[in-house]
Amino acid sequence: MKKIILPILIFFLSLNILAQHDRGKIKALKISFITEKLDLTEDEAQKFWPVYNNYDKVTSKIRHEDIRSIRREIRSNINTLTDKKAKDLITKLNKAESALHNQRMELSNKLLQILPPRKIILLKIAEDDFKRKMLQHFKNRGYKGRKRE
Repeated sequence: MKKIILPILIFFLSLNILAQHDRGKIKALKISFITEKLDLTEDEAQKFWPVYNNYDKVTSKIRHEDIRSIRREIRSNINTLTDKKAKDLITKLNKAESALHNQRMELSNKLLQILPPRKIILLKIAEDDFKRKMLQHFKNRGYKGRKRE
């Protein structure tokens, strides 16, 4: 039994390490992409990145922990969900999405102290462009993987 558990454990640990490595690469690509699109001065960059990284950390937690756990609970209980429980889950989901919105508003207000308004708008465009490029990349990668099979 121990001979079976150890390889399975090693497999899952290595998957986790690869996933963390991919997240690190994606984060580095995003930083590079945003830096290029915003054309930040050295002074702007020194003030911008701590604020943006904190925003990214908080919103990632909301999206990847809070919202994901709510959606997981919905999917796993969809057939047995009572109206009361469904209402509670909707309320939780609305609070989490509202927290994301509030973080975005707070980021804009903080960035107005650091960057010209035009660059704040460029940031939103750059974030959207980056997401679109990443989705396209993964879509193409998935398509190529299926094509070989």
